[in-house]
This record gives sequence, C-alpha cells and structure tokens, in this order.
Amino acid sequence: MNLAADIALAHRLADAAREAIRPHFRQPVAAERKGDATPVTIADREAEQAMRRLLAAEAPRDGIHGEEFGSSEGASGRQWVLDPIDGTTAFLAGRATFGTLIALLDGGFPVLSMIDQPILGERWLGVVGQPTTLNGRPVSTRPCRTLSDATLATTGPQYFTQEEGDQFMALAQKTDHKRMIMGGDCYNYALLATGFVDVVCESGLKLHDFAALAPVVEGAGGTLCDWNGEPLHAGSAGHVLAIGDPARLEDVLEALGGHHHTH
Repeated sequence: MNLAADIALAHRLADAAREAIRPHFRQPVAAERKGDATPVTIADREAEQAMRRLLAAEAPRDGIHGEEFGSSEGASGRQWVLDPIDGTTAFLAGRATFGTLIALLDGGFPVLSMIDQPILGERWLGVVGQPTTLNGRPVSTRPCRTLSDATLATTGPQYFTQEEGDQFMALAQKTDHKRMIMGGDCYNYALLATGFVDVVCESGLKLHDFAALAPVVEGAGGTLCDWNGEPLHAGSAGHVLAIGDPARLEDVLEALGGHHHTH
C-alpha cells in the first residue's frame, strides 16, 4: 500500500469537500425551502459528490461508504468512509465545530483518517504508526493526573437514552463539571488529540462517525474504545469513549459503571 499517495489523495478529498461546503455556511434558510433543501443538505450532498468523483477517477477499485449515497464494496478490500458534515446542528447554528470526516479502511481496519474543519482551515491527520498532525504539525493529548481535573465533552444530552444519560452524569460528577463541554461533534475528538479536552463520551455513533476517530486520537497518544473499554469495530453499538490520558481509562470505566477491563 502506498501510504504517501493515499495521504495525498485524502488531502485532495478534504480540499474538495471544503470548496463545496464553505459557500453554504451561515446562509439564511429561506422559509419556502422544503425540508431536504437546507444549506446543510445541499453542502452535504455537494461535498460527498465531489469526494466520490475524485475517488472514481483516482481510486476506482476502492469501496466507498458515504453518509449520503450509501455503500459500494470495491475490488481492493479497501474502503473510504466519508461523512461530509459531521455536526449538522452546529452547521445550521453557524458554529464552526462541525467537520468533514474521511477514513481509509483496509480489511475493515482504519489505516488513516482526517478531521477537517473547512471554515477555520484546520485539518487533523491520523495515520497508523505515525504521530497525529494538525496542519502538518505533530499534536498530542495532555496528561490528566486525576479524573477530578478532567474536562469532559459530549455533543449533547439529547443523544442519550435515560440509562445512558444516568451513566454519563455519573461520569460528569467525577470530572471538573465547571469545564464540561456540550456540543462539538467530531471537533471534540480533535481537541482531545490536541491536548485541550480530556474525555469525550458519546452514544449513538455510526461507522461513518467513528471510523475517522481512532487514527487521530490514538496517533496523539489517546485511547478510543466503547463504554466497556473494548475496541470499536464495524459492528460496535455506537457507544464511544475517547480518553486523552490512557492512565485514566479504568477511572472513567468505573465512573460510567461499565464492566471492568481485565488485563
């Protein structure tokens, strides 16, 4: 596998998505528009179509799993997972905390991924076995001495069931809840990889939401797993936990009331 070529292609995919998305950000929603013609849906579709056109031209044997236009297997055993706008609510609210997610899976395993923020011009690149970079500069998670010092983030309580919400609040009680962050989608994982957030805890994520997270988080020294401490895979239920300082994993799992990890 020619990693350098794949990385260059991922950059071009993110560039194409940026071009498609930027003109639609903070555009007023006309009252007469139908439900499927908000700025985000137009941006979403155009960005995914632009990425798919590039892949059809440059990597025709690779499969594609996109949020908007479904899945194709491909012949190479590799698959590009695309989420043009992760953070629809943020996008529609004019907040630059949404992102474009791009991941390359080889045999179902993510080998490289990108979290791109088109408005701020920030691009995180995670490659298995290499340090995560932000706009080409290496970044890393920060140490977290105790859970009571931790900044915890989640996209919002509306995504939890009652039981999940209770588990999340049990974790929140043990962290520095004055600094808890609501909202943020994929941007929180990027901030964790850059040393500004310590724990991200979410549920209900789909493959196109979490495929791009592992290379970025792990390449920065963090841990990504489900609420039981198990690695994420295509069949995961969508409970996602990112921890900047792996030394805090047990504390977080205990606070959530999940199973204990046996080594």
